[in-house]
Amino acid sequence: MPTITALETRDVRFPTSRFLDGSDAMNPDPDYSAAYLVLHTDERTPDGEPLAGYGLAFTIGRGNDVQTVAVAALAHHVVGLDLDDVCGDLGTFARRLTDDSQLRWLGPEKGVMHMAIGAVVNAAWDLASRRAGKPLWRFLADLSPAEIVACVDWRYLSDALTAEEALAMLEDAAVGREARRAHLEQHGYPAYTTSPGWLGYSDDKLATLCREAVADGYRIIKLKVGASLEDDVRRLGVARSAVGPDVRLAIDANQRWDVAEAVGWLSELERFDLAWIEEPTSPDDILAHAAIRAAVTVPVSTGEHTQNRTMFKQLMQARAVDLIQIDAARVGGVNENLAVLLLARKFSIPVFPHAGGVGLCEMVQHLAMADFVAISGSMEDRAIEYVDHLHDHFVDPVRVEGGRYRAPVAPGMGARMWQRSVDDHAFPDGPAWQAPAPVPAMPVPARVPAEGHALAEGAVV
Repeated sequence: MPTITALETRDVRFPTSRFLDGSDAMNPDPDYSAAYLVLHTDERTPDGEPLAGYGLAFTIGRGNDVQTVAVAALAHHVVGLDLDDVCGDLGTFARRLTDDSQLRWLGPEKGVMHMAIGAVVNAAWDLASRRAGKPLWRFLADLSPAEIVACVDWRYLSDALTAEEALAMLEDAAVGREARRAHLEQHGYPAYTTSPGWLGYSDDKLATLCREAVADGYRIIKLKVGASLEDDVRRLGVARSAVGPDVRLAIDANQRWDVAEAVGWLSELERFDLAWIEEPTSPDDILAHAAIRAAVTVPVSTGEHTQNRTMFKQLMQARAVDLIQIDAARVGGVNENLAVLLLARKFSIPVFPHAGGVGLCEMVQHLAMADFVAISGSMEDRAIEYVDHLHDHFVDPVRVEGGRYRAPVAPGMGARMWQRSVDDHAFPDGPAWQAPAPVPAMPVPARVPAEGHALAEGAVV
């Protein structure tokens, strides 16, 4: 009987604060980090390699040690489980973790422990899709409507969406699945980019990166805002001049404002014909999002810090958002993100997945692509975020060409990192942390040296 034999964790951090990559109004000096895990098994792949599943919880530095310990605390729930049972019923596997009554007392279904659960759940999906020899998006899209419904925990959702309604939607979406799969494989999935828009970048760097993004095929570029209204007006003017009138500009305040402040600030920025304002206020404040949406003309979005399916449900019920950003490493992993995608289909809310960070692009692309093939059946007015950082640390990095994500072909969810990258960036003893460079003050000069990330050899097994 093949089983899960161990849950291995590592505290992996990248010193991105040295160049202000990822900087925004609330997070001026992030060090992109991952509580990284490997589910080891005693089974081997057809190539003779040990079969394993890979996952992570994304953080931005301090506290990643706490997140790593939280992931390790779930080992007793998974070590020793039969692989056939896990891979054959991932809904029950996920509920095995979320139903732990003592862990629920720490949440329930929110915070550090829920992110840890999401990381382990994602690793199990990665394991199952590797075992099946399929990329996760295809593994999900090949599930029957009834199998997808069985993956979702329907508690707290039935006032907005029942399992029976979801099954009917999925059966309706089953028509045309193969044609959509072929379309995805041929054309890819639209991407939007945040790489030019970090708050710590100079105006010259912003303009240069915006022009490069347009030349690379991106039709939406997102800028960070919220530290200074005067600076935001100037930077949006720089970006608009660089990209012209036909490329959409989105903005992200990263929870910076109260309601009145958000409304006043946005009234000054709406002249730039904005695609959306993301996280204008606390991600937990559903009514505040609704109030802002009612008072401004800019479409309102949130999602990357929304903690669970219940909050997503309420955001949609309250008509508090025009679009949402799901995150592969937030909520309870794949299972709960399936619930959110089904809710979005019910409420006709477009999904623009959040990515960037460490491995988020690699993982969330699978959810968006499975949504297109098997759930919403639509790419219209949708795009996946793309940030050009840290991809070379992953065995199966994203491929973005002409402003579109190309459909992954390698088995799994994409979270597997090169062993050398894990070892080099292990905190606090990895070589990357032995001689830290001084942190620059904001804003940085126009020309900032790019952090080198040589492709490492030897993958985690």
